[in-house]
Amino acid sequence: MNLRRLSSVDPGFEAAFRELVAVETQDDRAVEQAATAIVDEVRARGDAALLEFTQRFDRIAASAVADLEIAPSELHAALAGLTAEDRAALEAAAKRIRDFHERQRESTWTFTEPDGTVLGQRIRPLASVGVYVPGGLAAYPSSVLMNVIPAQVAGVERIVMVSPTPQGQRNPHVLAAAALAGVSRVFAIGGAQAVAALAYGTQTVPRVDKIVGPGNAYVAAAKRRVFGVVGIDMIAGPSEILIICDGKTDPDWIAFDLFSQAEHDERAQAILLTPDAAFIDKVQAAIARLLDRKSVV
Repeated sequence: MNLRRLSSVDPGFEAAFRELVAVETQDDRAVEQAATAIVDEVRARGDAALLEFTQRFDRIAASAVADLEIAPSELHAALAGLTAEDRAALEAAAKRIRDFHERQRESTWTFTEPDGTVLGQRIRPLASVGVYVPGGLAAYPSSVLMNVIPAQVAGVERIVMVSPTPQGQRNPHVLAAAALAGVSRVFAIGGAQAVAALAYGTQTVPRVDKIVGPGNAYVAAAKRRVFGVVGIDMIAGPSEILIICDGKTDPDWIAFDLFSQAEHDERAQAILLTPDAAFIDKVQAAIARLLDRKSVV
């Protein structure tokens, strides 16, 4: 747990804070170059490049991309294997997400002007969507539900999910969420190579109309690179959060809010600003305690 404490009354505070929040553009350029090279390779060589990058970055020596597709039976087995508490949590989250997005649905409408001109709006779902679910440093079943369910509500027929499984380790909660959400196909691939596969298609991975979901800096760079070939939701991550608190809030709430962005990427920044030094001690204790809880996902 790497926590840094700064005090605004210290002589070197201004310089230290500028250093803390500074963006390293040199690293960004290197990431962009690497992601572009990966995307171009997958676009040119398809499955062969996808296999090479999966072996290099995830250390999975598959003989064919088809071996990286996760069968529906494995997804449903993961769902069946959850504890009753975990399954109930996923189902409750899925219901709340679906209920919310059902209220966002737009409808087709038209009207005719006196001269006979017909105007209106036609709402049609995309044919296919690719959902990227992070899986390198941590697992995010919430990313499955929050991206797949809105697409289903919109009427998307084919939803392809990709998620890295370093050294072949497949997270049961992510697989269970995919089963619960009803994903069409799931591939154990990640990184810029997965984004490229979804954008251009390979011999095995189908091309999609839009790519959604968060990822690390390489995923973000790849999404930026393929935008225009496919639609994307946004360039997400590394993320940051600044919480300004008077010290009267439950320390656990502050800790969870800091976690909400810190979990996304090693380069993410989570900053708490408060005039109460003793409150910082309470938040730090809450962070240590919550991280030690085995039940926290």
